[in-house]
Amino acid sequence: MNSPYNVAVFVGSLRKESLNLKVAKALIALAPESLKLTIVPIGELPLYSEDLEAELPASVSTFRDAVRGVDALLFVTPEYNRSLPGVLKNAIDVGSRPYGKSIWDKKPGAVVSASPSPMGGFGANHHLRQCMVFLNVPVMQQPEAYIGGVNKLLDADAGFVPATRTFFEQYLQAFSAWIERTAVR
Repeated sequence: MNSPYNVAVFVGSLRKESLNLKVAKALIALAPESLKLTIVPIGELPLYSEDLEAELPASVSTFRDAVRGVDALLFVTPEYNRSLPGVLKNAIDVGSRPYGKSIWDKKPGAVVSASPSPMGGFGANHHLRQCMVFLNVPVMQQPEAYIGGVNKLLDADAGFVPATRTFFEQYLQAFSAWIERTAVR
């Protein structure tokens, strides 16, 4: 087998007991051998301003270097006000600058939106996809992952209940195939 694809995982919630963080960790535990998923923290990034480029904070350099070296991107996010959380949008902006040096360019991506509500973060999922179009990130189209009622889909060990586990095993296999087709290695 070839070496696994290195996948940066971005969690759109900073809460310590975030359901989306639990989903990300459960996905890491389920990942097939073809994928190595690693959470890249975004909570310490300063709000993006072009002034940052003059004297780059260490957190920005560390973040950009971590993402620059991966093969693919996985976004796991809640929905805030029918859109993506500000912390995630900020990370996207920090990584897209300076102009012409985006860390996102040509990296295959996938989006999982999860929420206790029945809609499963549909708005966040689609707004994030819109951002990725401009950033030249080919996002996996199928299967889609809008996980409603996520608070009832995690078991006591912070894994997925059986039907959800099966869905995500298939999802991650599809993501691996998507990366294989679209990655620039």
